[in-house]
Amino acid sequence: MNTVVRFALIAIFISSSILPASAKKKATHAPKPRKAEIEAATRLQIFLDRANFSPGKIDGHYNDLTRRALALYRESRGEQSQTPPPQRAAKSNVAPDVKGLDLASVNPVFIPYTVTEADLQSVGPSPKQPPQQAKLKFLPYRDVPDAIAEKFHSDIHFLEQLNPGKLKTIKAGDHVMVPNVEPFELASVKDIKPGSEVGLKAANELEDQPDAQAGSPEENKGAPANVAIKLDTKTNMLEVHEGDKLIAAYPVTVGSTHTASPVGEWKVRGIAKMPKFRYDKEMLKHGQRSGNFYVLPPGPRNPVGVMWIALNKKGIGIHGTNDPGSIGHAASHGCVRLANWDVVRLATKIKSGDSVSIY
Repeated sequence: MNTVVRFALIAIFISSSILPASAKKKATHAPKPRKAEIEAATRLQIFLDRANFSPGKIDGHYNDLTRRALALYRESRGEQSQTPPPQRAAKSNVAPDVKGLDLASVNPVFIPYTVTEADLQSVGPSPKQPPQQAKLKFLPYRDVPDAIAEKFHSDIHFLEQLNPGKLKTIKAGDHVMVPNVEPFELASVKDIKPGSEVGLKAANELEDQPDAQAGSPEENKGAPANVAIKLDTKTNMLEVHEGDKLIAAYPVTVGSTHTASPVGEWKVRGIAKMPKFRYDKEMLKHGQRSGNFYVLPPGPRNPVGVMWIALNKKGIGIHGTNDPGSIGHAASHGCVRLANWDVVRLATKIKSGDSVSIY
């Protein structure tokens, strides 16, 4: 695709409304962001995503998660941001401080992508109820836009508005415009290293293991030494520290007050790739296991996504999600969930025995 066509497509996108449907009711009277504002916000989100200080789903806005990721990125460089705190900035619509960032490295902001047969093969029947889900061998993406949005770390409404009228009938060979991020490849999840795998009938069936041990040298080959995870339940941000250095941060969803995430000091026990999940409504709602449950098959739309990072406490883990739009906003059932593209990156930075502080 030549430059003229690319910018024509971007111009079409800019002319349409870019607010997600969930935000339209709240921002009925807000002015539409201009082309430069949209491109600048997207450029910053891509920059942070590439640096492993994830803003969550890319949506072309200076949202709270983007501001938090930026603040942590600056902290990792020993800097202090002059941007107002997220809540105050959102009210005043103040753009964040981006002085000193190499945003020119993100060029172009949007790139063309050709839909492949593999993208279509990851899509299939996706019943909503656990009894029907349990009958399947795999829980795939709901449709092609769902798969493409996750592949490019995007809000699906943003992707639709970037490609007006194209996604409803999309097929292999079609071209779409996407944010210029490193794609999340579903097929590569099985090859993620390091981390000791835990083969299970269901990821959340692991027994407690108070003194989780470090994995073998072979399992931990390539993993950074002295890695610690710090999870702030107030800001919904998970930090990865290597010694005294902050090396990455990802937005998360933590448990509600009803099913709170386990505050305290824990250890990474192991990693399950493409896990199964034991769905027990009584356990999820009231914390009590029952005999009425369903074992859900693996897949990107499994409730725990594509990866389960087990902690040394039964039923509790750090995991992916079947709803990336919920990250940083909704409450989980006691676990810690990340977008699938983020949990996979996190898994490459940790190993069995690493500490996890939840506070």
